[in-house]
Amino acid sequence: MRLIASLCLAAGAALTVGLAAPAAAQTSAAVDQPQLRALGLLVQPERMRADIETMVSFGTRHTLSETGSDTRGIGAARRWVAREFESISQTCGGCIEVVTPSEVVTGRRIPNPTEVVSVVAIQRGTGDPNRVIIISGHLDSRVTDVMDFTSDAPGANDDASGVAALIETARILSAYEFEATLVYAALTGEEQGLVGAGIVADYAVEQGWFVQANLNNDMVGNIEGQSGVIDNTRIRVFSEGTKTVETDSQAATRRYNGGEVDSSSRNLARFIDSIADRYLTNFDVEMVYRTDRYGRGGDQVAMLRVGFPAVRITEGSENYDRQHQDLRVEDGVRYGDTIDGVNFDYLAQATRLNVITMAALAWAPAPPTGVVVEGAVLPDTTLRWQAVPGAAGYRVWWRSTTAPQWTHSRWIPGGDSTSAVLEGVVIDDWFFGVSAVSEDGFESPVTFPGPAGDYRVAPAQ
Repeated sequence: MRLIASLCLAAGAALTVGLAAPAAAQTSAAVDQPQLRALGLLVQPERMRADIETMVSFGTRHTLSETGSDTRGIGAARRWVAREFESISQTCGGCIEVVTPSEVVTGRRIPNPTEVVSVVAIQRGTGDPNRVIIISGHLDSRVTDVMDFTSDAPGANDDASGVAALIETARILSAYEFEATLVYAALTGEEQGLVGAGIVADYAVEQGWFVQANLNNDMVGNIEGQSGVIDNTRIRVFSEGTKTVETDSQAATRRYNGGEVDSSSRNLARFIDSIADRYLTNFDVEMVYRTDRYGRGGDQVAMLRVGFPAVRITEGSENYDRQHQDLRVEDGVRYGDTIDGVNFDYLAQATRLNVITMAALAWAPAPPTGVVVEGAVLPDTTLRWQAVPGAAGYRVWWRSTTAPQWTHSRWIPGGDSTSAVLEGVVIDDWFFGVSAVSEDGFESPVTFPGPAGDYRVAPAQ
């Protein structure tokens, strides 16, 4: 059953908010949700260890590997993931539906027609089931030669760690009901060109889903960097600054009015950062202002290509001796992505971040849409937005144009409120946004005005 927290929102003015000066508008403390903290305590590292041991036992999970065996190859791995999801569904009384979006593909890294199949578990929301939050990781693995589909490729960290995180998240969150739909996606074909993610993104479009967020977990178990540094208290969240699907007209408006660091994906990353700050101990999100690591990519890119907000969640420091390597020892150095390179306490922290973030997003209303800001050659700034179903009120946010995080806010009561005036706040000097808040205090990510920041795919202009 859904957990309820008491409403702890500060009383505010009505639609017109008067300010003596911007400094008077510092945001009050966010509502602490004890049930979110409690969810994090349910993560069990030993279950994830067993999951990764099983995935490694399939020898290779290369996308082009065999599919008929029950003990080796990508086919055996896919069927195992499906069984895990089905077992979770039985435990929660059938709350999860398992689907396998697939497509026969050929391409540069798939020379012969190959069916690329991902395993996706869907936990339908009770209030707004068309609003979807996706957690993903890729099941496939590889060695040095991306076309070598026969050699052992354990892929313990890249990316059995991400798949273990999403399965554990499903185990925990399936015991609860949420307003939004939660999707747990074990993707294949990542190493061959983000193929499975593209198929699942197309599936989401065909279903007519409003995908509010994709949390793509790719390598979330390693703590030892290439230099030997131990980095076990930090995780990186990569997010695009401007939308991949931005049109020329939208780009022209954004270049003039701002929004280069305020895509829906970037504000999703800020939301994740705030979750870590409030609910996790000695575990910090480092936001990285890039879509992915320099010159590299991940499955979140396929989601961005269809306009879905998406981020990459990945370990703080990478060890390239353990990535995309043949299993071998050279000059005393062990190469290969084996399970001894996974730190399960760290993986548990990364999984807690995902569990709490998904629950917080799904219990909150959707982010406001249709946000516009007005105030040219005026002493005040006006924000307008469309009312959000399930909202008890809204929080209007603003920050300096050089500030990385939202710093000021005002509470606007009433779910039917659709505008606010910030008196004495000059539009030229600040960036603005709006979040929606539920009756029990769950708050959505912030929406930046215009197509640059909207969580829905904005029509071409």
